[in-house]
Amino acid sequence: MATVQVSEAEKVYILHGIRDDLRVDGRGCEDYRHMEIETDVVSNTDGSAKVTLGHTAVLVGIKAEIGKPRPMIPDEGYLEFFVDCSANATPEFEGRGGEELGTELSNTLYKVFNNKHSLDMKSLCISPGEHCWVLYVDVLLLQCDGNLYDAMSVAIKAALFNTKIPRVNISSDDEGGKEIELSDDPFDCMRLNVENVPCVVTLCKVGHRHVVDATLQEKTCSVASLIISVTQKGTVTCARKVGGGSLDPESVFEMTEAGKRVGKALHAPLMKLLQQEESLGKKRHKVGFLG
Repeated sequence: MATVQVSEAEKVYILHGIRDDLRVDGRGCEDYRHMEIETDVVSNTDGSAKVTLGHTAVLVGIKAEIGKPRPMIPDEGYLEFFVDCSANATPEFEGRGGEELGTELSNTLYKVFNNKHSLDMKSLCISPGEHCWVLYVDVLLLQCDGNLYDAMSVAIKAALFNTKIPRVNISSDDEGGKEIELSDDPFDCMRLNVENVPCVVTLCKVGHRHVVDATLQEKTCSVASLIISVTQKGTVTCARKVGGGSLDPESVFEMTEAGKRVGKALHAPLMKLLQQEESLGKKRHKVGFLG
């Protein structure tokens, strides 16, 4: 993960500010930076979105292709994730560093999104055991200023909301086989229900408190972080601890409760924003989410 150099005096200043619920940029411990969301930004995809959180920028493109269902779940489709860390984002992403981080991020995204609790996977089934929709989710990290997981989750949810999957007509041919025909009408498409798609909230333990949406400077002062994916109802679907330090049980409980609270507060304005954008036909909004 990208890091910055912070002096001991700066660390003391950051720690004392967080202790008093006043961070360097003026936010409280559970406040997000301003977030800019732009959808339908890549023309050759079925859905796309770009999210800028502080100076962290993430671009997501989704392509829907017909594939074969997995043997264990023949009546469901699935998602495939690929994360590319641009070397322009930070020098640490050059070479193997970017590949290792991309693999780590992809594995976490599988756990968060690729399950029946996040999306109705059965709606992606075309013909049980034979054909289904596979959504290839490509994530590109354009710029890194901390809090990659949260920015990625919002971008993926926005891109899934923006995704339009062509309608499929299945007919039988003269030999008893099945023919699949895709609709040519761009308005004759299937949309995904993303209400239950979780958002990720990353909480960094700094001193005796925890902060949401940590900057790279705050991340340097953190001993460990807790990544929590939360649905709009406050249900935790995935939790993962990252970092070399340890978290005591009381801190884990407090951070989990804070993550649920912040996650629920994040969903409502995000869905309202996406629905408003859809109805007005606008593609760009700038909004600040507060925990």
